[in-house]
Amino acid sequence: MDFRTLPAGPLRLENVTVPGWLMGRPEDLVRTALSLDGDRIAAEGGTPIDMGGAMVFPAFVDMHTHLDKGHIWGRAPNPDGTFPGALATVGADRAANWSADDVRTRMDFALRCAYAHGTRAIRTHLDSLAPQDDISWPVFAHLRDDWAGRIDLQASCLVGIDAVTADGPFAHTADVVARHGGILGVVSYPVPDLRERLRVFFRLAMERGLSADFHADETMDPGAESLRAIAEVALEMGFDAPVVVGHCCSLSTQDEARAMETLDIVSKAGLNIVSLPMCNLYLQDRHAGRTPRGRGITLVHEMKARGINVSFASDNTRDPFYAYGDMDMLEVMREATRIGQLDHSDADWSRACLSNPAAACGFAAPSLAPGAPADLVIFRARGWSELFSRPQSDRIVLRQGRAIDRTLPDYSELDHLMRTA
Repeated sequence: MDFRTLPAGPLRLENVTVPGWLMGRPEDLVRTALSLDGDRIAAEGGTPIDMGGAMVFPAFVDMHTHLDKGHIWGRAPNPDGTFPGALATVGADRAANWSADDVRTRMDFALRCAYAHGTRAIRTHLDSLAPQDDISWPVFAHLRDDWAGRIDLQASCLVGIDAVTADGPFAHTADVVARHGGILGVVSYPVPDLRERLRVFFRLAMERGLSADFHADETMDPGAESLRAIAEVALEMGFDAPVVVGHCCSLSTQDEARAMETLDIVSKAGLNIVSLPMCNLYLQDRHAGRTPRGRGITLVHEMKARGINVSFASDNTRDPFYAYGDMDMLEVMREATRIGQLDHSDADWSRACLSNPAAACGFAAPSLAPGAPADLVIFRARGWSELFSRPQSDRIVLRQGRAIDRTLPDYSELDHLMRTA
């Protein structure tokens, strides 16, 4: 239950703690007051309530998820925790079980989790190899309408780069994406004709007026340089729509000079990067009987220093790519801080779960200024150490100025989907 019950009517939340960048100030954290009137933040007024230093954030943005894969662990666990194990297990489960009803039920379950935790906007990837594209995209469109006003939803298709051709199934998928107002996406990895396939991909996107979203270099192999190729081909073709690239794990194992040179090209191309620290820590450098040496996180500090827009997101949830998770952006922020050693660094890393993903995806910018939506997440914690030391399960989530019911859906709701032949 919430740590405090807030009365109805206009309020003035006094003695709250917010990140300084949200107030246009250089300090790490700022003590201030926020007035709420109806569904908006107000300049002043309202019944005063001493919040005892509670931390306040705008509702979160989760820009890289896989709602269509989520919550299949009960019927399709990863047999060995590896990346190949995840690929094979998901492929078999998709072929056997991903009906429209199955996908819709699991996606809605995940959205209810995200909403209860305080997320207001999500981009999901949708596995889109035929015939799944014609199943999952109409389901997504229905859910997007259903959730309008609670969670703003975007979707990007997901296929392997070796499926990208100028005609045939991928061109059909691109048409499906365009028809549903989506983002053209692909998993990029080393293939002999990678750059030519990237040119075809960007050309298809340009012809349909679509932005782009890549999975790239989700490996600890220093020879994987899809990110570099994506940046160079985007520059070569003058692709001017937003480009997001996720993972980029191999940068962490590359020669320092080569990696920094790649980041300079990424900066020049204006790419947006999203790191998925929980999933990558789970999968990368996993070998039976051997303690992992690599964290899998990409070079977020070096990217940020170059002005590259860097975000963090949930990625997979309770599926073969990541056995855990609950679509909770506070957990993402907490684990990113620990894994990437974001503490003792810049004071505005919380941007990476708020304004940075909003900018990358074109969602409304988060704000605490008067006139902004009163969509807030309030934590009892009074500073970063308190915030990241406990799960904050008693947080208050306000949507349109009102506290929502934060009851999480019970896993037993999905039991009927876990019974497979």
